[in-house]
Amino acid sequence: MNTKEWTVKILITEDDEDKRTSATAVLYAPANRRHESVGYARRNPDDRPVPEIGDELAAGRALMDLADKLLGDGAEDVAELSGPARAV
Repeated sequence: MNTKEWTVKILITEDDEDKRTSATAVLYAPANRRHESVGYARRNPDDRPVPEIGDELAAGRALMDLADKLLGDGAEDVAELSGPARAV
């Protein structure tokens, strides 16, 4: 069995007033492949500040975008390798 390792690093930034959080997810894959995605979270002004919630939402959104990019890459690779489209 062949095991591969890909690393995802998530950088989280909150504004000074704890109203907006951004998370950048960076995937490092073999052959110097790198993907980057960003997700955001905004606190409702009526809610009390709980920074962990913004961190979770922003990071989750960045990871969802990263997943979409990887699925798109895979679909493109399959399309390239499957040859010309066939008429049905």
